[in-house]
Order: sequence, then structure tokens, then C-alpha cells
Amino acid sequence: MTTLPLRDWDAVVAFALGLSDTEVGAHYGKPAVKIASNGRAFLSGSREPESFVLQIDHDTKDMLIETDPDSFWQTPHYQGWPSLLVRYTSADPDRVSAMIERARDQAAAKPPAKARKQKA
Repeated sequence: MTTLPLRDWDAVVAFALGLSDTEVGAHYGKPAVKIASNGRAFLSGSREPESFVLQIDHDTKDMLIETDPDSFWQTPHYQGWPSLLVRYTSADPDRVSAMIERARDQAAAKPPAKARKQKA
């Protein structure tokens, strides 16, 4: 169980950085938390107000949206992708924390991310 309220980006990042092998980075131009050893992001900032993005498998994503749509949601931008939005105002911060941990574990199990070509 978390003792930190996850009411803003800074609190979410602080929680995620308390997990093993994590570091601050960027993901598609947004601030993110990544796995230090493989460069995979599992958490990133969002352009949607009062929410952050969680990179998590499709089955978990579908279950979260179905069982707690007030906390876990998506816009058309995230349909079909293993990512969903999470509201800072979730009534169940322990569940949000558990899903951040799950997303971290899933990202850590993946091979290193391929380097992206820089625009000239």
C-alpha cells in the first residue's frame, strides 16, 4: 500500500522513482519515468489535464477501463495502444500504485529500446 497521495505528476514520479532500476527521462517529448537498464518508459506525462499516461499490457488496460473508468480512461489517441490515462483524483490510490508497479515490471522484462533517429 502506498503512503503517498498520487495527486500530481511530482508525486507519481516520486513514487515511481522509489521502484528499482528507474530513472527520469522523456517519452515522445513528454517527461517520463523509464527503466534505467533498458530505456523503456512505463509512465509519462499527458496533454490531458489531471491525468498521466501508464504504459501497460492490453488485457490489464481493458480490465482497468471496465472496472474503474473514473480512474482509468482513454481518448481515441490511445485506442489500440498499450497505454491508458490515469486520473490523479482516483478514489483508489493503492490500485493506481499497484498498476504503476505492474507497468514497471512489464517494462523491465522487455529488451532494450531501439535508439530513435534524431531529426536533422
